[in-house]
Amino acid sequence: MSNTVSSTTNAKNNSFVPILIIAGLFFIFGFVTWINGALIPFMKTINELTTAQSYLVASASYISFVVMALPASYILTKIGYRKGMSLGLFVMAIGALLFIPAAEARTYWVFLAGIFIQGLGMTLLQTASNPYITILGPIESAAKRIAIMGISNKVAGALGSLIFGAILLSGIDEIKDKLSIVSDDEKSQLLDVMADSVVIPYVVMAVMLVVLGILIRRAPLPHVEAEPIEETKEGKTTKTSIFQFPHLWLGVLTLFVYVGVEVIAGDTIIAYGISLGFPAADAKFFTTYTLLAMVATYALGIFLIPKYINQAFALKASAILGIVFTFGIVFSSGYVSILFVALLGIANALVWPAVWPLTLKGLGKFTKTASALLIMAISGGAIIPPLYGRFVDGTKADLIAKGINEASASAQAATTGYWILLPCYLIILYYAFAGHKLGLKKG
Repeated sequence: MSNTVSSTTNAKNNSFVPILIIAGLFFIFGFVTWINGALIPFMKTINELTTAQSYLVASASYISFVVMALPASYILTKIGYRKGMSLGLFVMAIGALLFIPAAEARTYWVFLAGIFIQGLGMTLLQTASNPYITILGPIESAAKRIAIMGISNKVAGALGSLIFGAILLSGIDEIKDKLSIVSDDEKSQLLDVMADSVVIPYVVMAVMLVVLGILIRRAPLPHVEAEPIEETKEGKTTKTSIFQFPHLWLGVLTLFVYVGVEVIAGDTIIAYGISLGFPAADAKFFTTYTLLAMVATYALGIFLIPKYINQAFALKASAILGIVFTFGIVFSSGYVSILFVALLGIANALVWPAVWPLTLKGLGKFTKTASALLIMAISGGAIIPPLYGRFVDGTKADLIAKGINEASASAQAATTGYWILLPCYLIILYYAFAGHKLGLKKG
């Protein structure tokens, strides 16, 4: 009995440092990812964009996961976790430095290129860290470990949103008012000065990423492998192809729509608040509301999973709350509607921690390939938010054509755009109840 207790304690101690290291990586890409909420209205102003065009900020960040996920899996196989994570940080630093020429030229596609390159680096980090933390301990408690990662990610996101919101959105309302009355030359000068405000923050970010990239090379990360696939009595595996796991493909779809709704909840809320008439000085805090709701729910998940509830139950509750809050957004107005968007943080928090272990269960040697597919599903963040933006633009144009003034049309269109969340949460709900069981042996 004492030997069992001792081995359990040693296992916990051995995993403590790797968990801290991976939590640090989640902090980094949480910080970089969630500043998009401030970047979207900032880019919309300095580059004079439509709503749909401004959400290409999210697209540039998340589409990189489609491009880089399988190459990242190959790279990690060749050079290992430590070197792969280090390389990811260096690539992110290069993306950050690209903001300098982008600001000088005030050219939107160069900004998007910098964001895309940062996304490539984050893909390397995500492809390594998510399966690693999932199989670092028992699969039944994987959601708890991923929830710890989520807290690190969202705390960083809240800090990033506040810091970059203060830097990039300071005085944006006054500048937008001036832009409508000044000459073209004065307008260009105002926007150039505003664009230059990103240079110092991104130079600092690049330096920090390089330093962390050097440090991670010396980090103690033990080798871990997924449990083998079930074998028949003759010793042959029952699965020979990745296409024999329907629960995996449904998991990929579930994660695709989930990332889309998570990005909408975090990245649209500032612009949504501004469209409802809230000053940018107040709206810059709204992304933090969403992230703090997620952090609180992650903490609750750590306490509840797996002792009191299992991962499937957490996913069911999350999907149901998402549906309820979606109706709350659309059928309310003003600050109440904004609070419902923030409450999506509660609905979203435990989806990622639950979907990963439910999807990777029973995959054995296919775990690395499946992990790359799940990372590719992050592209939902590149596709669904711009669809929201296009829906808002189209609805706004229709309302203006009907004689509604622009301010009212913007507010109404932004609110009704959140209907796009409903089918996404219904897909998550199906996976929670039935999808994660398809193709797996009972018992």
